[in-house]
Parts: sequence; structure tokens; C-alpha cells
Amino acid sequence: MISENSSFPPHGESLTDLFSRSISYLRLSLTDRCNLRCMYCITEDESSGCLAKLGQEDLLTYEELLRVVRVAVAMGITKVRLTGGEPLVRRGVLGFIRDLMAIEGLDDVRLTTNGVLLAQHARELLAAGVSKVNISLDSLRSERVRAITGVDCFAAVWGAIETVLALGFASVKINVVAMRHINDDEILAFARMSQRLPLQVRFIEFMPIGASSRWNADTYISTDEIMERISTLGGLIPLQKGRNDGPAKVFRLEEDAVGSLGFISPLSHHFCSRCNRLRLTSAGTLRSCLLHDNEVDLRSVLRSQATDEAIRDALIEAIRNKPRGHQLDERLVRSGSDCHGRMSRIGG
Repeated sequence: MISENSSFPPHGESLTDLFSRSISYLRLSLTDRCNLRCMYCITEDESSGCLAKLGQEDLLTYEELLRVVRVAVAMGITKVRLTGGEPLVRRGVLGFIRDLMAIEGLDDVRLTTNGVLLAQHARELLAAGVSKVNISLDSLRSERVRAITGVDCFAAVWGAIETVLALGFASVKINVVAMRHINDDEILAFARMSQRLPLQVRFIEFMPIGASSRWNADTYISTDEIMERISTLGGLIPLQKGRNDGPAKVFRLEEDAVGSLGFISPLSHHFCSRCNRLRLTSAGTLRSCLLHDNEVDLRSVLRSQATDEAIRDALIEAIRNKPRGHQLDERLVRSGSDCHGRMSRIGG
């Protein structure tokens, strides 16, 4: 822990790590449970049923999460994203979101979801103030979605996309993990979506995350190759991003496209020097880098009759542990290993 002499930033002032990066973005993994079994997320142990999910007592309560966010916002956090697992499977999540939106100083709360339950909750989410959603969808073919996720869910996810667009959500982003020999033959079809629909299709490089062994060099496809393929449809016009937007480089396909394209390149063009995020896993640990296993046990702090200052100490410790970069390319060459956290707990 940080010493008692540590100084904390006044309300609303930015947090800065040891490499002068301003930390303003907190990702909350609400649960490690999910209603899908995606091939790149689930581990072999989870697939065989050998690895138990967290018990209810192991998850941070909504009251604990709200307390952490209040402290974090007072320290300078301005943006919160709710992830999982699948955040919408946790009981009482809409009430929690309404309480979260009531926190003074926090006006940017976003949701990442697989979309299966989104349509039925979309109107209430919008009423609560959540108008920005990222929806995971790796194929436009029903049978392929089932092969990737283990569930016949394409119709539900596509229906959710249509619903949030019809309701007028401010930002709808479709997250596509690009995988060679699995879905890379649909890259152009996804790109064409951005020409006719007011959303952003984001192509994400396949990363070796967690204990899953499904990543390999043959499956990986770089952003440069994806962009080269898409350029056959027309020119890519770079767009300016908003202050709270993520690491994607954003383009529009020619001038007549209704939507946009985003490219997230954690391996080929990593963005560590601009990383502004901190993660709170569903197990109650603070993780400053998705691809590093170094974590701070915040759950123990919260359950030891901690003061708000102790929570600030834990947040600052996690930020000071934030590495300069993930160095994943070197680690893969050196040992062939990846980070060992479970993606369902870290938060997608």
C-alpha cells in the first residue's frame, strides 16, 4: 500500500501514472458469468466444467462498486464502462446503473454486451442515461455465430442492434474480433455495414489473453491487412475522435458512408503510450493493464472496514503499478505464454 504521506489529487483533477499518462477511465467487470461460450474467451477448463464461477459472496456488491466509483470520480475518473462476463445477466443490474448514473461528476457510463439480452433492456438503459453501447458480433452468418459462441443467438443480437438504432442511442459500436480462417472472409461484409447503418464497426486484433490456448500466429490477422482488404471498397477517410473515445483509429469509407470503421491494434500498433484506463475485475482486483497479471486486491480492502482514503490508496497503487507497455510481442517470442487471467473475470 501507499504510505500515509501520499498526496491525492483534489476533486476533478486528473490522475497521472509514472509515465505521465492521465488515467480517467474505469472499466467495471460486474460478473464472470456469461450466457455465451465464445471460443476465444472461454478456457478449456471452463469448457469442460472444471473451473468454477465466482460465488455471489466473491463478487463486489453493488454498494461496494458504487463506493469505489464515487471515490474514483472524486479523484478524476470521468468515464466508466460496464463489462463482464455479460453484465446484463447479473440480477438487479438496471437498478445499479440508475444509482451509478446519479453519482455527481460522472456523466459518461457505457456498456459492453454480447447483445443477447440487450433488446429487452434497451429502453430502460436509455431512460437511465446509458446511450452508448458496444455489441460483440463476430459473424453475420447465423450458423457461424453459433460455432463461435456455442449458442444460436444471431437473431437476438441482430435484433438488439436494430432496437438500439431505432431508439436513437448516441453511439452504437459493433466489436468484431478478426480471426483468419474463421471469420476473415466477412471483413468486407462488415465494412459495408458502416456504409448503410449509423454505427461504427470496429475490427479488433485477436489477442492471446488468459488461459485459453486458441490464439496462434495462423489465426492472427493484423490491422494493416484488414485495412488493405477494406480499401478495395474505396478510400478510407480518417476521422477525429472525441475526448472520451477509446484506442480505435477511426475512418469513414468514402464520403457517402453513414457510419464509420474503427481499428484496434493491440499487437501490431499498440497504444500503450496513450492508455488511460484502469480495470476492476469481477473478483474485486484492480488491474492496470489488460495484458499484465499484476493486480491489487481491492475486495479485501473494502471488506476490512476501509476508509475512503484506503480505497484511494489502492487505486493509486494500481495506477503506479501500470507498466509502460505490455511487451506482449517479446513475451510471446521468449516463452510462448500469455497473460494468465481469465477474460470473463478481467472484463472484455
